[in-house]
Amino acid sequence: MSALLVPPGRRQDERNRDLRLGPVTAETYRAFLASPRGAALGAGFLQCPSWADVKEGWQPRLLGWGPDPEAGDLTGVALVLLRQFPGTRKYFAYLPEGPVADWADPGIDDWLAPLLEQLRRAGAFAVRIGPLPAYRRWDAALLKSLTGPGRRLGDVLASEVDPLGTAVAERLRARGWRRCGGDGTGDDGDAQPRHVFQVPLAGRGTEDLWSGLNQEWRRNVRRAQKEGVEVVVGSAAELPEFYRLLRVTEERDGFRLGRSLGYYQRQYAALNAEEPGRMKLYLARHRGEILAAHTMITVGRRVWYQTGASADHRRDVRPSNALQWRMLLDAHALGADVYDMRGVPSTLDPDERAYGLLRWKLGTGGQVVETLGEWERPLGGTANQTLYRAFQAYLNRR
Repeated sequence: MSALLVPPGRRQDERNRDLRLGPVTAETYRAFLASPRGAALGAGFLQCPSWADVKEGWQPRLLGWGPDPEAGDLTGVALVLLRQFPGTRKYFAYLPEGPVADWADPGIDDWLAPLLEQLRRAGAFAVRIGPLPAYRRWDAALLKSLTGPGRRLGDVLASEVDPLGTAVAERLRARGWRRCGGDGTGDDGDAQPRHVFQVPLAGRGTEDLWSGLNQEWRRNVRRAQKEGVEVVVGSAAELPEFYRLLRVTEERDGFRLGRSLGYYQRQYAALNAEEPGRMKLYLARHRGEILAAHTMITVGRRVWYQTGASADHRRDVRPSNALQWRMLLDAHALGADVYDMRGVPSTLDPDERAYGLLRWKLGTGGQVVETLGEWERPLGGTANQTLYRAFQAYLNRR
């Protein structure tokens, strides 16, 4: 695939005059993410080249745009995952939490239009993206006081509405994009969580983090310390035990992630091959037994708590609280700007089973963040429109 020039006839500023899009190597891609310009865009782990090695059944493409992509002179990048629609030579293109771009740039067509054309030429009939800007935020202290029967996040006035997120949503709608799951507070149409929980770390000391925990969290962390819970960083050898505990957790809490042990082993190997220590497995031991295990991922100045698992017994010694406090301190020591605890439900009803996860994360004193979610659009042509409708029906039947 040759690099594509931005379509002529459009007024462009000096920065975008020579913008080109084309395939890039994994080395060039990673170098851009590590550069000051790339790091400022805040890429997540789902847009790292290594993520392509985690996802089976998808064909990856690494793309970059800028004055000279082949030479590494970039302004943005994208990991595209292509999945073939059964019985055709057409593909659904998915950019999880991407592309990695300057979404504040009002000249969005300078890089988005060539990206779509590139994917159409590669055989894609539709594209799903996950824009990076946030949309709304709710402080933990606000939400804890406004729970009630049938209440949801959308019933509560947000602490902050991000003007950039609002602007990006308007620009995408004007270009024919559809927000998956609609504009409500549900996230049923998204592959990645629309609502996440984040603890700000920038400009805060460890005492600030401790005082940010609510009384129950501080009491539980102290209880774990008093009971002798030991928190250590494990290795790939403990992944089977992590997975066993995850199955216990799924059964207890009534959810199913649908992932295999092999999935986590691939993830651990791929992410750490890309950068040693990118993915860590934290273990909480008590009297020699692993009672809880959580995974943590680091990219640049962002840290994620990805997946947690715990045993059914000896929960009174609070191993999960001990794990999270250690992970929070480690994220702070790494110089992270934010500790992202990933998905939370949109319910504020204490009687709903899912609310327990939100309540637990609210105790860390951070914020619920509604992202822009995921957006889709079919690519040009009647055939692609028809295939897109068939693809939606296929997904609904699965």
